[in-house]
Amino acid sequence: MSRTSLRPYLLLSPALASLALLMVAPVLFVLVYSFWLRTAEGLDVPAFQFGNWVEFFTDKFYWLALASTFKTAFLTTFICIVVGYPTAYFLARAQIQNRSLLLLLMFLPFWVSYIIRTMSWINVLGKNGFVNAILVGSGLIDEPIRMLYNDFSVIMGLVYFMLPYMIINVYVSLDGIDRNLESAARVLGCTPWQSFREVTLPLSLPGLGAGSLLCFVLAAGSYVTPRLLGGTDTLFFPDLIYEAIISQLNWPLGAVLSVVMLLALAVVIAVYNRFMSLSDVYRSFAR
Repeated sequence: MSRTSLRPYLLLSPALASLALLMVAPVLFVLVYSFWLRTAEGLDVPAFQFGNWVEFFTDKFYWLALASTFKTAFLTTFICIVVGYPTAYFLARAQIQNRSLLLLLMFLPFWVSYIIRTMSWINVLGKNGFVNAILVGSGLIDEPIRMLYNDFSVIMGLVYFMLPYMIINVYVSLDGIDRNLESAARVLGCTPWQSFREVTLPLSLPGLGAGSLLCFVLAAGSYVTPRLLGGTDTLFFPDLIYEAIISQLNWPLGAVLSVVMLLALAVVIAVYNRFMSLSDVYRSFAR
């Protein structure tokens, strides 16, 4: 092999080494740990047995938690699409001079700690919170509504966190569309709705798909929001991983749950790549 052919590998070697050390090696370690034996004395013994995996596959509770997590992530992504797409369309098409200022204000909450922003919802949705105070004060309800420590509050917290990611992905995709294409559609007799449906929406799908994938993966893997805003009846898979590793000190079972979560999200990404190639997403940001 010539020196010229080796040059790309030499240039990529620092990045590949970092990737192998920081990502591949930890995942392999967790996978190996999932086969270890948890003894009655609470010790983790190196072994190669499938008891931890059998426990996961035979216990319906874990499957219900995984299904509940994916359902919450799907609802979060759907709400982000409904709210985020019109917002991104306004930012991309509005004839305003301070568009960059609006984008800055959209990301301003990210300057505050994620935990503080999540805990702020307690003052918004609590029994003595802002929403109930407005509803009771206006006479619409007689007593406060329970809006906290349930699936509703978890979804609200996740939407609040994920919405900027959806908006910026769709905005970048819309901003890269040639305006002449929309003008040509109007000249050829399309109504504004037809022009949007036939030209704008299809060309913005890569950004919409990227935002949806990002919101779904981040929502499904979120731990802080369900932990702070969820109730006793809230089933969230990352919370089970925390309980297994931190509370029960059952590292082999926690490793199994971690690997399952990783594989489940990998399947989602594979399905996404099957119907909307990731290369289309990359090209939408390269424009």
